[in-house]
Amino acid sequence: MNKKKICILLFSILISQFSFAQNFKAGAALRVITPNPLLPVSGGIGTPKQVSENKGDLYVRALVLEKGGTRVAIVGIDNLGWPAALGDQSRKLIKGILPENILIGATHTHSAPDAYGFPNEKGEVLADFKYLEWCVKQMADAVNEAVKNLEPATLKIAVGEAKGQIAYNYYAPDLYDPRCGVIQAIGTSGKNKDKVISTLVNYAVHPEVVGSGRGILTPDLCGPLYDRIESKAGGIAVFMNGAQGGMVTADNRRPEGEEANDWQECQRIGELLADQALSIIESAEPQENPDLLSVSKTVEFPVESELMRMILDHASMDIKISKDYIIQTKVNLLNIGTAQILTIPGEALPNIGYYLKRKMKTENPFLFGLTNDAFGYILTKEDFNSFDRYKYVSRTSLGEMTGEIYIQEALKLIQENPGTLNH
Repeated sequence: MNKKKICILLFSILISQFSFAQNFKAGAALRVITPNPLLPVSGGIGTPKQVSENKGDLYVRALVLEKGGTRVAIVGIDNLGWPAALGDQSRKLIKGILPENILIGATHTHSAPDAYGFPNEKGEVLADFKYLEWCVKQMADAVNEAVKNLEPATLKIAVGEAKGQIAYNYYAPDLYDPRCGVIQAIGTSGKNKDKVISTLVNYAVHPEVVGSGRGILTPDLCGPLYDRIESKAGGIAVFMNGAQGGMVTADNRRPEGEEANDWQECQRIGELLADQALSIIESAEPQENPDLLSVSKTVEFPVESELMRMILDHASMDIKISKDYIIQTKVNLLNIGTAQILTIPGEALPNIGYYLKRKMKTENPFLFGLTNDAFGYILTKEDFNSFDRYKYVSRTSLGEMTGEIYIQEALKLIQENPGTLNH
């Protein structure tokens, strides 16, 4: 073989390897984390409530995306909230993904075991740490399996209004975001060619149809959502909550003024949201080899609330807080094809969500609420303690400046890392 042919062959191999490295890939996996025997469930601050049965399983669900040298994991866990102290334990067990590229969000079901380990009014810490340690390992296992499952894929991305009786704002019925963001990964080769790998649904709602006081452990409306999507589209469904603070809740109202608080209502709302999500994504054009960008920054918040200071003073987990009550957390920005995603380390009120989506450089904005941390409610300084309705959300917020700081840091991330937002 002459030198010219050898050079051509080597060049072809290099091009082939470079193209392979740049191919977009996706993989998904899940783990069941329903405790056996069942454990008491937590709907917030206070003593967890005893349960006698479960409706549906609790899950960890992971979607891993890869493009070139960037690999990202998006993880949803069926729990009220998932502190960074637990997430960081899983990150140490996850291979092949930078810790800052692992986004862990809680679905915010009010019918799962306590994951905060905060003391109740008697000073008792009633979280089951053996169970939480097991969940940490299950989460890492799910992400590691999703990495092994990575395969060439395309993405479909769309944002549209989810219609029907799904959510409303308990404080002001129409003050909520009806938009539902959907990201669907579809295989492009082998046995999974043209098959759905995963469907991610991003929607702002409190999954609290059943709540914590009915003696039932459940993923609430998220369970029927998973089942419906997987039965109709295939693959693994993932739910990431949005800006649902103060109080964007499931619309289980009845005409006579009552509420439906049973599993049947969870099924109705979860299946309706699933059907709407699949309808929204159905006509979206596949994005071949979409771009993938992941950046993060450490953000500091002052803890001004006396209640939150007391809780953090007696917390049983390793929380990054200084002696002068400055707490740290991570905020992420992802560009995935035409989607732009911001994480929220708590429950941002809808007006903050609307504002940030308006400032994002895409027609497909996503907000992942309760992701990387769950520091209570996030509201603007103008709203803080300004209305009787907001007394509770103000009391369980870090402080008056939390929303202001978060908004400014989020805008910096958007401005400094616009990306191409194309495919």
